[in-house]
Amino acid sequence: MPDDSSAAGPAGRRPDLLLETVAAEIEAYVGQAGWDLAPALFALVPTRVLAADPAAAALLGQGAAGDPGEISADSLTPVAQEELPDGPLDEVLARIGWPEEVLGCALSQEIVLLPPSAEPDLTDLASEAAASVALEHPDRREARLVVAVLRDGRSASILRLRSTAGTGEDDLLTGPDLAPNLVAALSVTFTD
Repeated sequence: MPDDSSAAGPAGRRPDLLLETVAAEIEAYVGQAGWDLAPALFALVPTRVLAADPAAAALLGQGAAGDPGEISADSLTPVAQEELPDGPLDEVLARIGWPEEVLGCALSQEIVLLPPSAEPDLTDLASEAAASVALEHPDRREARLVVAVLRDGRSASILRLRSTAGTGEDDLLTGPDLAPNLVAALSVTFTD
């Protein structure tokens, strides 16, 4: 097995493992509320920055006298943002900007996946009509997608496929390339 510790960050951890963990935490948090939810946006803030504020430190479980030394130098805390306004998601995201303290952001949204065989049915339809057809398609799969990006361009994605009737457990997929268009749209929120 090749040694990839040269590409690892502090304590030999892969730099993108942190981002994958944050995406999984967000998916679990959003999943507690169930399905059929609106998209949710999160700022990714260094935990040490939040721990420096006594009120935030208490929420993090550090207490007023929390020792910032106990916090990993590279840990990030997702901070839920206000509900997104109505409109096409790419246009809504294009109007968002972040202060310097925010090192990344993440978005959770529910999507519908169709098999490749459904593409011919959708090609000539307007987006609203295509969405309607997709929701009624017998082979559709509903999913929750969480994409997290950092200012430096790294990204991580997690996709939870909702279980179909009688199958029991959800399927879970991870990878940086699950939603390249959403990665690009979130990355734009860090450009000046």
